[in-house]
Amino acid sequence: QVQLVESGGGLVQAGGSLRLSCAVSGRTSSSYTIGWFRQAPGKERDFVAAITRSGSSTWYADSLTGRFTISRDNDKNTVYLRMNSLKPEDTAVYYCAAAAGDLFSSRGSYREFYAYWGQGTQVTVSS
Repeated sequence: QVQLVESGGGLVQAGGSLRLSCAVSGRTSSSYTIGWFRQAPGKERDFVAAITRSGSSTWYADSLTGRFTISRDNDKNTVYLRMNSLKPEDTAVYYCAAAAGDLFSSRGSYREFYAYWGQGTQVTVSS
């Protein structure tokens, strides 16, 4: 069993930056593809970004490419999501999720392929 804990959310002004962290425990993080998803009030939980076990492949929601960067440090069992040039529409609860093995963009953008989820961290971007 793997546990995921997100941190780093908060309130930021439009144009600002945040770095979210996803701490993986229970098993070594290098066993899992890690994805970030977000859910705004009244909306579906949408894919944000994901990274393979070694970090060699990453992929992003089309609308976020260039502003968000996913990375991982397997020695620290932590995956990061750096978010720049934040906009009010980025306001949401951000979740990290884990899938055993390597997913790639064909499957790794879909919630149903991730078996483990964190509790989420709130990101609020003010205008």
